[in-house]
Amino acid sequence: MVLKNFYTILSEEKTGDAKYNIRILVNANHEVFKGHFPGNPIMPGVCMIQIIKELTEKITESTLMIQTLANVKFMALINPEVSPELRLELDITTTEDDLIKVKNTTYFNDTVALKLSNAYKKI
Repeated sequence: MVLKNFYTILSEEKTGDAKYNIRILVNANHEVFKGHFPGNPIMPGVCMIQIIKELTEKITESTLMIQTLANVKFMALINPEVSPELRLELDITTTEDDLIKVKNTTYFNDTVALKLSNAYKKI
């Protein structure tokens, strides 16, 4: 974990051949939120991308490096004081050239906060 104590995995469920539902609890008191933004904490997009990478590494039992990010859509702001629990849907596949491809949708409550597609290279 790049950011220590930033989030805790509450549950991890395999829902299909390559599909996972993961619930995490974001630490609203983490240092990151003191600067982003004081008095109105908002989850930084780069932190969401890092969380997705770390969860993918855990599932695939691989060390990964981001190869491409595509279709990154931040749909709603995540305030960890209001909605600290997030649900991430991950669809993880491996290509013939050994890239790990991920399609993600992240929710708080029933609100879509993030959608993205990316590819990782194993290192």
